[in-house]
Amino acid sequence: MKQPNAVLDDMAAGKYLLLTTFRRDGTPVPTPVWAMRDGPALVICSAADAGKVKRIRNSGNVTIAASDWRGKPHGAPFRAHAELLPPEATPYVIDLMKRKYGLAARIGLAGSALRGGPGHMVGIRIRLDE
Repeated sequence: MKQPNAVLDDMAAGKYLLLTTFRRDGTPVPTPVWAMRDGPALVICSAADAGKVKRIRNSGNVTIAASDWRGKPHGAPFRAHAELLPPEATPYVIDLMKRKYGLAARIGLAGSALRGGPGHMVGIRIRLDE
């Protein structure tokens, strides 16, 4: 079995991550997202009113797997825990996203600005379960 750091390195090296959150009844909801490495964790950015944010707020239990842009997994999923970051961390996560994804991130963020601006976004930290 791979060491947690190697798993996180692999996940962060890919362009997409399949984040699976769970509804209250346990139904899995997979979503491909952009993910960036941040120390011993991965971080993602999402609209604050997105379904995945509501599900993470309810229960931080998630699985993650490398994937393509459609959410087709490229390997086995790993159990993890996600937590919403405080609003003051959002600019930091957005900066990580801009550095990794460049122009694509800037275009995506421009669309988000039309829907509510930076205050409409939230950072999410994902740590592998031990």
